[in-house]
Amino acid sequence: MSWTSNPQPSGASYTSDETGVVYVGYRQRGRAIVEKYPGREPLTPDRSLKLADHSPSGFEWGYGGSGPAQLALALLLDYTDDEEVALAEYMAFKNEVVSQLECTEPDGCWRLTGREIDAALRETVDEPVAPSVN
Repeated sequence: MSWTSNPQPSGASYTSDETGVVYVGYRQRGRAIVEKYPGREPLTPDRSLKLADHSPSGFEWGYGGSGPAQLALALLLDYTDDEEVALAEYMAFKNEVVSQLECTEPDGCWRLTGREIDAALRETVDEPVAPSVN
């Protein structure tokens, strides 16, 4: 399964899937940016750093290092709003999903839907995890 979802230029309009959540990552002046749609809310490492401090300098993707681990934890924590699930599953999620995310340069992005997150969680958890309603 490919997790390099349809890249679109930053600033493009994104529609959500049936869970209502889409995460979009791109680079701006060399810095990794992740936003949550609808609403274009920035996803920051702050909340996830309280659970595990892998990368206080920020998120990364496309390989299996500390920045991708922080992003995986932050994505699962935000999506599920469940610290136990996020902590239990983020390393597998990093290896299976976040390490595979790619941007199309120079102004491309990756897109990760709630449906894709649910599918990845179903591979490692017995029951699907419902997204949080924020």
